[in-house]
Amino acid sequence: MIYYKSGSENTVIGQSDLEYGLRSALDKLGKRERVLVVPPDFTRYHSRAGDLTTLIYNYYKSNLKDILPALGTHAPMTDTQLDQMFRGVPKDLFRIHDWRNDVVTIGTVPGEYVSAITNGALDYSWPAQLNKLVYNGGHDLILSVGQVVPHEVIGMANFNKNLLIGTGGPEGINKSHFVGAVCGMEKIMGKYSNPVRNLLNHAAAEFMKHLPVVYVHTVIGRDDTGKLVIRGLFIGDDEEVFRLAAELSLKVNF
Repeated sequence: MIYYKSGSENTVIGQSDLEYGLRSALDKLGKRERVLVVPPDFTRYHSRAGDLTTLIYNYYKSNLKDILPALGTHAPMTDTQLDQMFRGVPKDLFRIHDWRNDVVTIGTVPGEYVSAITNGALDYSWPAQLNKLVYNGGHDLILSVGQVVPHEVIGMANFNKNLLIGTGGPEGINKSHFVGAVCGMEKIMGKYSNPVRNLLNHAAAEFMKHLPVVYVHTVIGRDDTGKLVIRGLFIGDDEEVFRLAAELSLKVNF
């Protein structure tokens, strides 16, 4: 379901528009008492996920229990980075994704499927992995926040990649990236549908359907002066919301 969508190649979504769109979506979701936010880390500062996380905190207050930056295998964020990206959000809400020790395998995609999506180039099985806080944290809402932008490994960043890779473990991360390598960056870049995305979509459909995940996607582009602006905001819980964001991102970023 799509809870909010707005954007075009010429749209400029300002701070008040951003707040309106997010609040409209969250109002539709109804009361939630145990919320987890999964934003990107500081390497995705320009995604505006920091501003959105601050707005989410202001909306839910004490019902926002945890914020888990999707580090993947990156180093934890520093206090300075947290202050700069997530203005006004208490530091005691932030958790660190320990990709070596805090990961659970929630299911395994069989080698036959991997072989089918890679035209026989690979036939290993793939472990779908998540941080245990995402999978076993008992939250009644998981907000995955981030930017949909062309990406060399998965065609278009975000959607379930933010969770399955951003809060995943070494085997899941490495094997998924190798699927992209053997399929070829030139065949994947800018495409929202491709073998790596198919792998993650399959895993999400099989092993994550019971999780209360809602995706908050921004699309960022440059205006006539070269300044970065928000061209789109898409909020929903299914693949359609990602497709819409990816199609706009292709127009403004590729």
